[in-house]
Amino acid sequence: MRTVTVTMWVTLDGVVQGLGRPDEDTRGGFTHGGWGPRYDDEVMGREMATAMARPGDMLLGRRTWQDFITAWGRRADGNPFTARMNATTKYVVSRTLDDAGAWQNSILLRGDAAGPVAELKAQPGGDLGIIGSVSLVRSLHAAGLIDRYMLLICPLTLGSGTRLFEGPAPLTEFELIGSVTTTKGVIIAHYARR
Repeated sequence: MRTVTVTMWVTLDGVVQGLGRPDEDTRGGFTHGGWGPRYDDEVMGREMATAMARPGDMLLGRRTWQDFITAWGRRADGNPFTARMNATTKYVVSRTLDDAGAWQNSILLRGDAAGPVAELKAQPGGDLGIIGSVSLVRSLHAAGLIDRYMLLICPLTLGSGTRLFEGPAPLTEFELIGSVTTTKGVIIAHYARR
């Protein structure tokens, strides 16, 4: 069975919205976009390179997939992350997309997330990685389909914004299987479901 691993940047108060740039996600009047890049350093780069080097496919929600098309899908910059993002198989879960042809190697999984992802997990193939896609993560977590989390816990609070878990989440225990602290105070914690 394939493993599903979530990679998520999160503030101390649980906010995951608008990490990359000011205009990334302004839903709900969010004005703190672009809070993440100030925490990039060599340690984080090394950890992300290690994670990206593992074989497997990506699983993305519609909003993240569409944002990544802009960020990665049209680049040809020689960056190994760009090559990986474009070459890997990307499963996009959506109730509203008609097709996933806008980005190479993308496959549409229509409908509610839990059913198609459970079927995908049961098939032979590489592990599945999720970056961002908080709504998808919440749905899959509630269905018991998340096996691991790689949380990049940034030393700030924002006071507003979409949080990793809003409202009830089922009781689920995880075990810390590794961690590293960056030079800028980010704790990169790796958790596996017990």
